[in-house]
Amino acid sequence: MSLAGKNIVIAVCGSIAAYKIAHLTRLLVKEQAKVQIIMTKEAAEFITPLTLSTLSNNPVLIDYFDPKTGEWNNHVHIGLQADLILIAPATANTIGKIANGICDSLLTAVYLSAKCPVFFAPAMDLDMWKHPSTQNNIHLLQSYGDILIHPKNGELASGLIGEGRLAEPEEILEFITNHFSEQLPLAGKNALVTAGPTHEAIDPVRFIGNHSSGKMGYALAKELERLGAHVTLISGPTVLETPDDVHRINITSAQQMLEQVENYFIKSDIIIMSAAVADYTPIEVATQKIKKKEDSFSIALKKTIDILATVGSEKTEKQLLIGFALETNNEIDNAKSKLIKKNLDFIILNSMQDKGAGFATDTNKVTIIDRHENIQEFSLKSKTEVAKDICQLIIQHPILNSK
Repeated sequence: MSLAGKNIVIAVCGSIAAYKIAHLTRLLVKEQAKVQIIMTKEAAEFITPLTLSTLSNNPVLIDYFDPKTGEWNNHVHIGLQADLILIAPATANTIGKIANGICDSLLTAVYLSAKCPVFFAPAMDLDMWKHPSTQNNIHLLQSYGDILIHPKNGELASGLIGEGRLAEPEEILEFITNHFSEQLPLAGKNALVTAGPTHEAIDPVRFIGNHSSGKMGYALAKELERLGAHVTLISGPTVLETPDDVHRINITSAQQMLEQVENYFIKSDIIIMSAAVADYTPIEVATQKIKKKEDSFSIALKKTIDILATVGSEKTEKQLLIGFALETNNEIDNAKSKLIKKNLDFIILNSMQDKGAGFATDTNKVTIIDRHENIQEFSLKSKTEVAKDICQLIIQHPILNSK
């Protein structure tokens, strides 16, 4: 799940663990989050504001106003604009203040102004962490709805070993990512997408294939992931880059695709079969390159197993199955026949007669038919936009909304 565009405020307190915030900031910026850092005066003794300002691409805020320019740092605006506030490292001192409503710094004022979720990641020595007053303050924060990122067990700055270490930046990033994922419409759903062509070997250097680029399937995988699904992408040969956070499995032949689909199908809530799978494959594959000898040449072929029909015969009432149809004539009738025959919930129809649609283009023009034969026609759009249209129908489908 991408954090792109999310406004994340990191409130840094005075702890030796503040050095970890430099790495965390880099991780968040790499995820395209907008990071605003607020520090206490004590925190600036452990890591310089210049370091964090450089990494976050934003000025670091410490005081309510800049005494040199008189510019006001509006704590209410900062708190209301944030999608999430992370207090890290959260010291015993700051935890005590915000738990009891003490407002004596820009950091505590932003906390009290916030309407967004607040995470706090404590960092302190073992005895301070275990002290009843600290634990009571933590319980108070949790009762307000604030979310604890539990400190880790390990060697502490004092030399003691035990709880109190600030969670590692990667762990905090995962915590934040999971939070936003849970708010997405497909959070908790498993999606399986097939994409691209298959190549059916004739000999070691030749194959039977088609012109599929895989662009439509990759756009769907990316959009499903953006909406919170855990996506497995089974891909035929293509030059496309794997979308972020998508689990990609590379295959070459129709048989290999069948095997991988069978491996992942059973645990998938959403199955989108957009790959252009070969209908036929050579009965025998030559072990050596076939030499050019005769004026004419023929290859004996056999049918491949129909993966979409196989999945359709096995799917449960809780699984949503979507297929694609690329037609050159009698488009609607052929698509409806395929929809029923293969037990699909939707079929996405492409016509080779539509300019800008079909293989290897960046655009597509689709007609979507559901199992009740309701038809929706869409205009020519980028494949990214087509993927969004398809995913909106997925989100609204009763199968995914039934309890």
